[in-house]
Amino acid sequence: MVNKLIFQVAVGKKSKLYEHCIDSVAAYAKKHDIDHIVLRQPKLRIGVDPFNTNRSKEAVARLGYLPIFEKENAFEYLDSYDQVAIIDSDIYIRDNAPDIFNEMTDEYDFGAVVERQMPITEAYKVKIRNYTRMQYSSLTKQDWKWNEDGAEFYNMGMMVLNKGFKKHLKGQTPKEFLNRLEFKDFVDGVGPWKWSTDQTLLNYFIKKYNIPTKQLSFKWNSLYTAVTPEKQKESHFIHFFLKDHLPNKGENVDQLMKDIGN
Repeated sequence: MVNKLIFQVAVGKKSKLYEHCIDSVAAYAKKHDIDHIVLRQPKLRIGVDPFNTNRSKEAVARLGYLPIFEKENAFEYLDSYDQVAIIDSDIYIRDNAPDIFNEMTDEYDFGAVVERQMPITEAYKVKIRNYTRMQYSSLTKQDWKWNEDGAEFYNMGMMVLNKGFKKHLKGQTPKEFLNRLEFKDFVDGVGPWKWSTDQTLLNYFIKKYNIPTKQLSFKWNSLYTAVTPEKQKESHFIHFFLKDHLPNKGENVDQLMKDIGN
């Protein structure tokens, strides 16, 4: 029997949208016999170098750490699970969604969705081009497979790890991994990475070390308002990203559910 886990992070102030999404993940996990862990209190508390960072001093001072890197706590569960999915707390899972772990065969250690390959709107294509130019153009030693839509990068709001991913950590704990010198500028938010999350860091890591990666269908991480409405209805996982830009900051959950045809 394969031991499977879904890991989520929900630290800080509670959100009606996040709790609704987490509840949908809990129901999904129960349906498919998947363990489900929600981290409610920070453990890693990854901070920045005050002499090296470009990040907002107010944002860093408010908590004293960067909550986004708490997701990497999931790595420690590869000691006890065969497969681990890390799912952002703003992702809603439909009732009829199939088991995502069936997408990951043994030859892959990592799985995620390439953002530019989603069926996205023309307006969002422009955003991706600008975003990738800022985030990845200075990282010239990795092959980002540039084309007219920008760089090939994975949206790390939803990622699946097979047990084989563990060997790429080289025996490091999640905190030791994030504190690698090669990641320092990403964590500190130096230069173009001022607003970066763990997404840039992990994409760099995946590319640099040629980690066997399965490119998953957009249906497993369908970006709300970025994916075209007709394709949104085909999706299994809907990602309400950029919450602060949503009407009522995403707290009008009933309306959002209607918008996605749920």
